[in-house]
Amino acid sequence: MRKRNEISRPAKGYGRSFPKWGLNPHIARRRVNSSVLMVCLMIQATPGLAQDPVDAEKSSGWSVDRWYIYTSLYTRHFDPQPEHVNQQKMLGVETQMVNNWVFGFATFDNSFGQRSEYLYAGYKWALFGSQHWYLKVTGGLLYGYKEPYEDKIPFNGLGVAPAALPTLGFRYKYFVTEVNLGGLSAVNVTAGISF
Repeated sequence: MRKRNEISRPAKGYGRSFPKWGLNPHIARRRVNSSVLMVCLMIQATPGLAQDPVDAEKSSGWSVDRWYIYTSLYTRHFDPQPEHVNQQKMLGVETQMVNNWVFGFATFDNSFGQRSEYLYAGYKWALFGSQHWYLKVTGGLLYGYKEPYEDKIPFNGLGVAPAALPTLGFRYKYFVTEVNLGGLSAVNVTAGISF
């Protein structure tokens, strides 16, 4: 009669048993096979897990396609006032995703010489199938219009206002230039590099 804690010896031809776990080879194989089957079923049930992470990110369109660093070259106000400043001292950075969504941040001197920031998201469309010309519309939050000019932009009650910016752009290799329409008050020309 065998004792309860005694490990049985494997039958001839089955190799060694697993004394560490107290299993014979038949039970161990069944557990390994069922574990492999469960992993295969989980991978089959969720195709996203089976994809390479890089391929999954590219296929979703939310991977970065390019970066754009830019500065302002020229600003013109439609109805110039003596207090208007035409040197914006702008510096901006933007990223474009594979699916043509853009996200960016710009810091600049507003029309009254106050340091301002624009945090935005938008979308870019190729014009007439062109590889070089595009139309872009961004929307975001504009900060920096302070006393005595806080009322010069709408909805600036808390010091932060919503803003929208339509843009016509041209890109050739690494060079990018854009013409931005700043509301109904000004037009701004920027240039930069894309990488």
